[in-house]
Amino acid sequence: MDQPLLTRDRSPLPTHVDGLNAYTGEDGVAVLEFARPHRRNAVTLAIWQALPKVLLRLAEQPGLRALLVTGAGGTFSAGADIAELSEIYADPDRADDYHAVNVAAEEALAAFPHPTVAVVHGACVGGGCQLAVACDLRFVAEDARLGITPAKLGVVYPAVPTLRLARLVGPSRAKYLLFSGELVTGREGAATGLADRVLPGAELDAAALEFARLLTTRSPQTIGAVKAALAVPPERAAEALRPWERRSREAPDVREGLAAFLEGRPPRF
Repeated sequence: MDQPLLTRDRSPLPTHVDGLNAYTGEDGVAVLEFARPHRRNAVTLAIWQALPKVLLRLAEQPGLRALLVTGAGGTFSAGADIAELSEIYADPDRADDYHAVNVAAEEALAAFPHPTVAVVHGACVGGGCQLAVACDLRFVAEDARLGITPAKLGVVYPAVPTLRLARLVGPSRAKYLLFSGELVTGREGAATGLADRVLPGAELDAAALEFARLLTTRSPQTIGAVKAALAVPPERAAEALRPWERRSREAPDVREGLAAFLEGRPPRF
């Protein structure tokens, strides 16, 4: 059986948890893969707990410049493992702890220091969609189905992902998605900002990988500054950018970018 394109010719990075795979490559692109296809890549508590540590290890890999987040077997993730969630909600204290772990994983993904792109095939629901929204960008198959479904379960969606969704799609569309729990297609998601690029499923992985490799050729200084500015409320953006601006006066990126432009060659950041 052929290795999927996104993980082909990549080296596995141990995650020490079942259902979560990580890979690095010589092209500067890493891949994080939810890998429980028999359960539509449902995210277990162990996976939520492992995500911050795995993301930290990936961020520390030399030469890493972009991260693709995807799922095995033609599905991104159907969300939290409902059987496990049912047991957890039998104890209010366990439920509180679970949501704290869940939000910590989401925030670790949002804070990843390099660009993150969710590559979405099939179901991207509940906690799976929460993680896709935490990525910087979302490349989505036309026939994918996306939605956040706590209203179907009686679960109170935490504040952090609620506000992140509203910032992405707007308060009204966030209410529509969260009130109804209805799923939208990839094309419908593009119209609301939930999807940044929508492609036929057969073309999606190649397009996402090509884009990630493009990002590895761009200035990490510029990209890091953009992420820093957009990670805080608008009134704090200038403060968040200040250290990046100071470093840019001495770091080589600007000199290299200008020299490359004048010499008619690609920059080497």
